This record gives sequence, structure tokens and C-alpha cells, in this order.
Amino acid sequence: MSFKLDPILERDSHHLTQLKLCQIRLMDNSNYPWLILVPMKNNIIEITDFEQTDYDLFNWEIRKVAKILQNEFKPDKLNIATIGNIVPQLHVHIIVRFKNDRLFPKTVWGSQFVPYEHENLKAIKDIIIKSLITY
Repeated sequence: MSFKLDPILERDSHHLTQLKLCQIRLMDNSNYPWLILVPMKNNIIEITDFEQTDYDLFNWEIRKVAKILQNEFKPDKLNIATIGNIVPQLHVHIIVRFKNDRLFPKTVWGSQFVPYEHENLKAIKDIIIKSLITY
């Protein structure tokens, strides 16, 4: 069975690349550099659904992507979360936060998205993909 991405994740984000386990997607919200990692396995809802090897790999990939975002954007804080109340398919959010962003210190959940304009989308994709390659 081939991997199926939840339609809400597909609608709200842009595919960047994939690692060994996870697809990396950029949320279409230009207010924050905001990535999601989606394990490319069907029927995974909770981290407890993983076998140990995949669980370890998932955490390694989260850490790798978080470190890249730290190095590239120098945030005041990274928000890393798995919630899944609306989209049950397991995915983790890694959001770059700054003390001067629109909502800090409040969470970004439920805030209005400001979609990327074409050139800004290309620029942030290039930064992240280049960093993944050189990390």
C-alpha cells in the first residue's frame, strides 16, 4: 500500500523533500517558518504506534530538522508539537518563534494563515532544502 497524506495537510502545506522516514512540508503561513514532518507510513496516529526502530528514526529526524531551523533562523524559541485533534495522521510541527512575532508568547494554533507569495515561498524552500543537503 502506498503512502497517503491527509488531505488537510496536503492543502495547507507545500512538499519540500523527504528524509528516510518523514516527508518534510512547509506550512503555507508566511508569518512563521513552520515545518511539519509526516512519517510516510499509513495508519500511524500516535508515536506509540511505531516499532522502536521507526520511533528512534522519527525522533532523530525531528531533531535534525529542528537543529537546521535553529541554525538558519536563530529563533528565540522553537515550538515542537504533535497534536492531531483535527488531523489524526501523525505529524509533528516545528515552528520558529521570535519574541517580536505577531502572537508571541501565545501559540499559533487557530491563528489566521498568511499564504506565501511565490517569490517568498521559493526563497524559504531554497534555504531549507540547501540546509538539509549540507547538514
